[in-house]
Amino acid sequence: MSEERIPVQVYFRVFGILILLTLVTVAVAFIDLGPLNTIVALAIAVTKACFVILYFMHVRYSERLIPVFVSAGAFWLLILLVLTFGDYATRESELSRDLPLTAATAEGGSLLE
Repeated sequence: MSEERIPVQVYFRVFGILILLTLVTVAVAFIDLGPLNTIVALAIAVTKACFVILYFMHVRYSERLIPVFVSAGAFWLLILLVLTFGDYATRESELSRDLPLTAATAEGGSLLE
């Protein structure tokens, strides 16, 4: 089994892209995007992780079975993240527990009336 020789320029190019994405991450941290800050930061982190997996872990140049297993792992991670964020989004916050539901409950009334 002969291995392909990957040119060093490819590694330097990927390294440059990773440095650029790191600078973008730092720049975005100083911009107030509201609730999108986390989403943008995660998107940049996933992009950087993909570059590391594809080039530095040699998944791009490996046999066909390796990318299948990497994709399966990423798919399961996506399922777990969707379930976790779905649960987190439906939870009641600390602030909403302290506030009265309506004016009637604030005055000591019942919700059934």
